[in-house]
Amino acid sequence: MLHVSICSMFMAGVGGYSYLYEPLWWVGMITMVVGEVANFAAYAFAPAILVTPLGALSIIISAILAHVMLREKLHIFGILGCILCVVGSTTIVLHAPAEREIESVTEVWDLATEPAFMCYAAVVLAIVAILVYRIVPLYGQTHVMVYIGVCSLVGSISVMSVKALGIALKLTFSGMNQLIYPQTWAFTLVVLTCIITQMNYLNKALDTFNTAVVSPIYYTMFTSLTILASVIMFKDWDRQNPTQIVTETCGFVTILSGTFLLHKTKDMADGLSTSSSFRLPTSSSFRFSKQTDQDSEGIPLRSSESFRSPP
Repeated sequence: MLHVSICSMFMAGVGGYSYLYEPLWWVGMITMVVGEVANFAAYAFAPAILVTPLGALSIIISAILAHVMLREKLHIFGILGCILCVVGSTTIVLHAPAEREIESVTEVWDLATEPAFMCYAAVVLAIVAILVYRIVPLYGQTHVMVYIGVCSLVGSISVMSVKALGIALKLTFSGMNQLIYPQTWAFTLVVLTCIITQMNYLNKALDTFNTAVVSPIYYTMFTSLTILASVIMFKDWDRQNPTQIVTETCGFVTILSGTFLLHKTKDMADGLSTSSSFRLPTSSSFRFSKQTDQDSEGIPLRSSESFRSPP
């Protein structure tokens, strides 16, 4: 799973690359890489329907670390959001399906080439092509769902490929070499292509829209589509009864509620801190602005280019 924090690191902000000289940045970079390697390995040992929703725990850790290290105040609703994420994650863990026993990467390839998943992949690729070539040039800069839609759709395919590659590596390390199969390298190619596409459009979304808006929407769409792809490809729900499925769905909805509450609280806190930096004008400044407006009456507004000195 690609978190928003991963792609935001690759964005070159207006401050340049001075953060490369900060030891704390490298500590964060190394710990993040270790975490993503562990997240990659988790897909080899557990179903995606379990691993992907648990990504909400990273949101809780980020909120707590921001409160401790950055002195960002965690409001009561933020605490409630963390509790909801924990409750939802616990519910999913307790009722998640058992991992399917797979003895070769060719078995995963057979699952990926079944008609149901092939139809899903074809629909995803068709929608992504329409979004990239038709919708993005027109509405990419004004509608947040465009960039996030591309990331989420491609992400659902990338997670399935990551899981397949993780299973291949797990079997290889256990003594059954899977690198001799062309399917392993096909899954590797799909993973690289999908990750590059995700990083590209997620960076565009973060560069264009507020992170507090991008994060919860991306998490919701990405997780929902990944669960759908996993249910279709690995048939996770075929080994469960309706009660377990409903319970997992309720846990997922609980996580979504906590995620939105956390980001909404952060957005409100940022808005309050921003608004507090502005002061109400005094009566003297109001009189001065009024006098200025009267003096400038009849003078048309001009763009900055008209104030340039003549050559």
